[in-house]
Amino acid sequence: MINIVKGTKDILPPEVYKWQYVEEKFRKTAQSYGFREIRTPMIEHTELFKRGIGDTTDVVNKEMYTFEIAERSLSIKPEGTASVVRSFIENKLYADIVPAKFYYVTPCYRYEKMQKGRQREFHQFGIEVFGSEKMSADAEVIFLADNYFKDLGIDKDIQLRLNSIGCTECRTKYRNALKDYFRPHYDELCDTCKERFEKNPLRLLDCKNPECKKFAAGAPSILDHLCEGCRNDFDELKKDLDKLGVEYIVDPGIVSGLDYYNKTAFEFVTDKLGAQGTVCGGGRYDGLVSQLGGPETAAVGFGLGIERLLLLLDEEGIEIPEAKVCDIFIAAMGENAKFKAFELSKELRCEGFDVIIDVCERSLKAQLKYADRLGARYCAVIGENELEKGVAALRDMNNSTQEDVEFKNIKKVIGK
Repeated sequence: MINIVKGTKDILPPEVYKWQYVEEKFRKTAQSYGFREIRTPMIEHTELFKRGIGDTTDVVNKEMYTFEIAERSLSIKPEGTASVVRSFIENKLYADIVPAKFYYVTPCYRYEKMQKGRQREFHQFGIEVFGSEKMSADAEVIFLADNYFKDLGIDKDIQLRLNSIGCTECRTKYRNALKDYFRPHYDELCDTCKERFEKNPLRLLDCKNPECKKFAAGAPSILDHLCEGCRNDFDELKKDLDKLGVEYIVDPGIVSGLDYYNKTAFEFVTDKLGAQGTVCGGGRYDGLVSQLGGPETAAVGFGLGIERLLLLLDEEGIEIPEAKVCDIFIAAMGENAKFKAFELSKELRCEGFDVIIDVCERSLKAQLKYADRLGARYCAVIGENELEKGVAALRDMNNSTQEDVEFKNIKKVIGK
């Protein structure tokens, strides 16, 4: 027997309605803010992620699924933003409407330790805005996420943590301050943090090792090293969020595991999911488009983990309405009735009804039992007698009442 790949999961019919529910709500929310959907390939040239995400990150160094084929290095998408930026540049979308606003729903892949809410194949909602350097864009992106959580009824269980990691100038000064702070503790850091000390000191604040977290707690704050422009932008963002009624906590420890962020960095977190508490994370990445070969373009966005979102909904006992399986089941007895069932099912489907007919050609009793298990609202029984009269015996499965209804009137009856 061939089993499922470790770190992946089948999404079966009895639970897929939950995915469809949150996806539909996300699409409607994004579209109501003027975002258009974009779909990018699952594989990209490895160089895209090395240059985009950063070759000092754990994602690129340890977690990407990379393979060589025809002397090219290709990688399966570990996150959504870099691919959208590549598409934005390659298709010259910067020459279109500004700001350019996109959303996506995509699977991603990272080879990492599996935990509750963390798999090697996972799914993301994403939002990207290109072309605005104003904090209004950051505020709208955060406002969208906040409203989405409110619409799902989990806003009380999620907390927005907000930070600014400044511009290149700010971070250069801050990196030096961090190295000065951590240098006396270097020998006590984990091996990963020893690498980060040289390559990317900001990531020292993001380590989950208890010993490293202890040192990080006393580290200098990036907010004390912001230049005047970055400080003013952060103040403007907080003012916008206050006006919008979005509650937040300023957390200098929010730095993100991806190198492309600058200025705004934020996370929506919960304490309901254990260690994997981040449900949504994002920020501003003004240099990424030019870094990947495009024109200088300001940008901001977020990624939202669907698996963690569904876990949180389940944890809080929030009921997701089950999708109907079918409006009407047509039970046919005999060959002539079978062809009439096909004809009737086509007519009803064209009218927008969900129709199931029995393709196993079972007994009437077995078909009625099947219809009941499907949760069909109505069952139309057609046999030789019904064909002669031009009717179907239409049974209301909720109260077990039954009446003969002319074929042409069935859609009117079940439409009520």
